[in-house]
Amino acid sequence: MSDGLFDGVLAAGPVAELVGDAEWLRALLDVEAALARAEADAGLISAAHAEAIAAQCRAEYYDVASLGAATTGVGNPAAPLVRALTERVAGAAAGFVHFGATSQDIVDTAAMLVARDAVAALAEDVVACGDLLARLAADHLDTVQAGRTLLQHAVPVTFGLTAAGWLSGMDSAADRLTALTFAVQFGGAAGTVAALGERGPDVVRHLAARLDLDEPMLPWHTERSRIATLAGALGGVSATVAKIARDITLLAQTEVAEATEQGSGGGSSTMPHKRNPIAAVSAAAAAAQAPGLVATLLSASAHEHQRAAGSWHAEWRPLRELLRSTGSAVRWLRTSLERLHVDVDRMRANAELTGGYALAERITSELVTEHGVSRAKAHDAVAACCASGEPLVDALAADVLVGAHLSAERIAALLDPASYLGSARVFVERALRHHEARKEH
Repeated sequence: MSDGLFDGVLAAGPVAELVGDAEWLRALLDVEAALARAEADAGLISAAHAEAIAAQCRAEYYDVASLGAATTGVGNPAAPLVRALTERVAGAAAGFVHFGATSQDIVDTAAMLVARDAVAALAEDVVACGDLLARLAADHLDTVQAGRTLLQHAVPVTFGLTAAGWLSGMDSAADRLTALTFAVQFGGAAGTVAALGERGPDVVRHLAARLDLDEPMLPWHTERSRIATLAGALGGVSATVAKIARDITLLAQTEVAEATEQGSGGGSSTMPHKRNPIAAVSAAAAAAQAPGLVATLLSASAHEHQRAAGSWHAEWRPLRELLRSTGSAVRWLRTSLERLHVDVDRMRANAELTGGYALAERITSELVTEHGVSRAKAHDAVAACCASGEPLVDALAADVLVGAHLSAERIAALLDPASYLGSARVFVERALRHHEARKEH
């Protein structure tokens, strides 16, 4: 993690370090070393020259700040790095540094290396979150909870179903990450690798193998669907985190108190009693960065002709920030789920808070389907009882129409939240089976 003032919240987890300046520099040098060796593999330069170049591709030989300052003259970090690398390589081998490449080849390929490693670390937290959510769903398969629509009480659900919904989103996020591919970039000045003659495609193939990246069909200097796909996948992960984190913060409200984060943290600078769900809050904060960053990457994807004037440069910072913020969001969500305490009794009490009003539709349905009462009459009678202000069971039992068909005991049974959960268990079990099948696969 870097030492920025806000990084404790917005750059948590391993991804922040994996996309830092040191890792970018290392990736740029890895590409230059692999390029020299790939050209030796293709018979363009000698193996001795390739190794002489690779020997100088060590991050500790170069200063990030100096390289950054030098980018102003050429507009990208690869050019000053190539100059510094060439100065370190002795003899004839120096003439083959960066041979046949353009700066975008090096930066784009380095971006793929950085993104691949960052996504792998991020995916570990996504998988961990999925397992934690599966455990929540299984543990609370039949835990009654008030359903909430438009922030108002609706018919009851189970907390198992709530967690299963979160799990489904997280498994989808994991699938999006798994589907990502990372390809080498090598096209030379304008996508033809003309400087390498007929051996350009051979160099691309060897370079991809050396870096364990995919070999693209052709250079993608201005065809940016790979970046757009990566941005979309990361944005989708952040969206999933945002939904879960928002739900947790709502369930942790004092007047709801159905879920809380246990352990240290969550205090206030002024109010000693506070125990804020700070991990969920931090997850939501990090995830909220994603939409704007995704939008920037998508809007920058229209690269003109064979090399773009500005659009390519516009990708660098938002791509790094999107990886960092998404990694932070998932790490904080994992922390929140590890700390989460579910108050089963409070969930049940909240589900009964409306005194059965949320289940009034059951009375109507019972009158219509079991006793032949017209829907309009049943609805009007039940609505009148709901509006009476009396305890609902008493009002319904005293109603001329309702009381003629249903006893107070039957009415109370129909208004029990635990008896009106529909197919909640079925859906939870489906989500759990799907999660286990994914893990086995």
